[in-house]
Amino acid sequence: MIYLLALIGLVTVAVLLWKAFGPNTRPVLSNRVQGPDDDPDFLWKVDRETRRKKSDEPDTGPADPAG
Repeated sequence: MIYLLALIGLVTVAVLLWKAFGPNTRPVLSNRVQGPDDDPDFLWKVDRETRRKKSDEPDTGPADPAG
């Protein structure tokens, strides 16, 4: 029984040491590719273009056939 507890303790210490000093597996955020839906400049340009197109369209209200 004491050997089992010692083994569990040894595995626990090994895991903690691995987490503390092991290789860094997290990706670096500065090298991450940013998609267009996350890019504020892209969203701003799309919004600006959409508003410009809406303002260029003629007002197509309901037609009055009676004149």
